[in-house]
Amino acid sequence: MAAVVKFAELVEAHDWVSGGEQFEAEAFVNRSTGEVVLVGVTEDEEEPAGLGDSELYVAVPSKRELDLGRSLALQFVREQIPEVSARADQIFKRRGAYSQFKSLLDAAGQLGAWYEYEATEVQKSLREWASENRLALDDEEKNEG
Repeated sequence: MAAVVKFAELVEAHDWVSGGEQFEAEAFVNRSTGEVVLVGVTEDEEEPAGLGDSELYVAVPSKRELDLGRSLALQFVREQIPEVSARADQIFKRRGAYSQFKSLLDAAGQLGAWYEYEATEVQKSLREWASENRLALDDEEKNEG
């Protein structure tokens, strides 16, 4: 039987890993219990035994590992505001692209739509990742409504 992971915790772990790549933030899911473990410079808890054993734990992927960065942003622009596609392409050829990208979307009135789009794609990708890793998901928030 697959371990059951709370989906909200998996999303939080993904955010942790994606936001702290430069600080070596990592997150793992225990394959037998579904427990999510966050590891990094600001986490004070001691790492569980066996964390490096891929039979016991699977590493939660970052936004980069799921290809949810530049390519997703450009896909959104092509689908929602194709008239600024050339500008978006130029933005992503330089450093600091994400803040410039958000400014572009804000000027086009699409920043909120981007955040919704991105969240939907992150959740979809994490669901696929969990399935590939034989982890069942507990969507407790969905069941409360």
